Amino acid sequence: MIRRSTVMAVACAIGVAGLAGTATAAEVTVEDLMNDQASGGDVLTYGLGPRAQRYSPLSTLNRENIENLYPVWSFSFGGEKQRGQESQPLIKDGIMYVTGSYSRMWAIDIRTGEELWQYDARLPEGILPCCDVVNRGAAILGDKVFFGTLDAKMVALDAKTGKVVWRKTIGDYKAGYSYTAAPIIVPTEAHGPLLVSGNSGGEFGIVGEVQARNPETGDLVWSRPTIEGHMGTLNGEESTMTGSKNETWPGDMWQNGGGATWLGGTYDPEAKLLYFGTGNPAPWNSHLRPGENKWTAARIALDPENGEISWGFQTTPNDGWDYDGVNEFIAFDMEKDGETIQAGATADRNGFFYVLDRTNGDFVSAAPFVQDITWAKGIDETGKPILDPDNRPGDPAESADGKKGKAVYSVPGFLGGKNWMPMAYSQDTELFYIPSNEWGMDIWNEPITYKKGAAYLGSGFTIKPVFDDYIGSLKAMDPVTGELKWEYRNKAPLWGGVLTTGGGLVFTGTPEGYLKAFDDETGEELWKFQTGTGIVSSPITWEQDGEQWVAIVTGWGGAVPLWGGEVAKVVSYLNQGGSVWVFKVPEALVSR
Repeated sequence: MIRRSTVMAVACAIGVAGLAGTATAAEVTVEDLMNDQASGGDVLTYGLGPRAQRYSPLSTLNRENIENLYPVWSFSFGGEKQRGQESQPLIKDGIMYVTGSYSRMWAIDIRTGEELWQYDARLPEGILPCCDVVNRGAAILGDKVFFGTLDAKMVALDAKTGKVVWRKTIGDYKAGYSYTAAPIIVPTEAHGPLLVSGNSGGEFGIVGEVQARNPETGDLVWSRPTIEGHMGTLNGEESTMTGSKNETWPGDMWQNGGGATWLGGTYDPEAKLLYFGTGNPAPWNSHLRPGENKWTAARIALDPENGEISWGFQTTPNDGWDYDGVNEFIAFDMEKDGETIQAGATADRNGFFYVLDRTNGDFVSAAPFVQDITWAKGIDETGKPILDPDNRPGDPAESADGKKGKAVYSVPGFLGGKNWMPMAYSQDTELFYIPSNEWGMDIWNEPITYKKGAAYLGSGFTIKPVFDDYIGSLKAMDPVTGELKWEYRNKAPLWGGVLTTGGGLVFTGTPEGYLKAFDDETGEELWKFQTGTGIVSSPITWEQDGEQWVAIVTGWGGAVPLWGGEVAKVVSYLNQGGSVWVFKVPEALVSR
């Protein structure tokens, strides 16, 4: 791995200039956030715009000069707190705001790589994160930056100093609530801008919820549970119930029903809707909760004015495989049969890529994006899965000893055809670029009862690769036809996000430590750089000083080494780390 001092020496050798003094950030407006994708000069939102298309129109860096992309500096997160680093940085006026494992945040001067401030959350004993101590990023508005912590708190920091402005509780960490996603800022007419967040903890029988707060004070404006039977709130009072109690849940199972909103949301300024995915129902043993179990394993659209659910689309009713429906829902316009559809797309953990009408949730199409799917035979004309009854894990109550139901081999494995790692949509090629994995699992059910703060699964499992020569697969997919245009195969699982640009480039990282750039039309690998530790984060790009820059957070970890079964053994040699790397093509080399 290149040391930071070595990288700085290389940067000086190719003419990178430092800037004396400390940069200061102007206040960020809601208009800035809504126009983030088009601006190019900053990265103000998680996903490079509220729709989270992860597309930048910048083209200074392109297919012809990508070979001249060099590291400018690398900043180490330091200490022993490494583990998985899944953060996407934000950039404002020459300052990077980046979060790290164990609920930390830094402000860094982009031109010099020097730390301006650092914030470490004081985490209590007994936190219960299911899938590593990760944090995926922050939000910014006015003179504050916001992020969530593993003990289920939302924190507002002064962007200039890093000092705490306010801290509020999302949920009870002792009951299994936690928080790992990047929050989102959305505009409203009634309340002004709102800071919106979800929650984590579905493996502990918590109740999924979306919360909206006043970003100035942290006060709760509205909340919306994702499980039927639970009451929402608005302006400090109960508002409406989600669904109807026991409509699709038996008995009291809804009280600890899961459905965590653990990945965060997207927003469409045209439809004025907020989109969240919901996680697995609890427990995993589906025989204990017959019914569709709304609104788990689903996409829901909420009215940001009051938190009411405008529509819902469930991808895996009565989920028995842990196929969380949290994956990002990306708004885009699609031309099909001579008509323009206001569409939204999502690549589900269950292995199918869905296109919906983003205004009302109507089903448009679905196609598999991974191979050898076993749990369903396909998707019908209404968007519901055509289940294979023989591939649902058996009921332990029907076994001889009542302790273990019939095991089945299911594809995808519970870590999903695509997990949290965000895909990207190119406005140039009109393709989606999906980081996916080809793996299956042996899974069986066991008896379980709810206990506060204890794992609430009722299942056992072992993840297995489907193919001998690769697991990870970056796929370019046409949302109109469902056709795969090209595929890049990787030996280890892919667990990082994707970026696409106006320069014809697709960026992503690998657990083996490479940041790679591909041709967006052909999939040809054009460039790679070894960072020294696995990449499980999302790249960004922006323009500064007349040059195009690229950044990536590095540090191997996440759910794969913790939950990956046989796959975890295959990648056990990979080293942890914790850094952010920044690259650019110097102006003198842009045309070479």
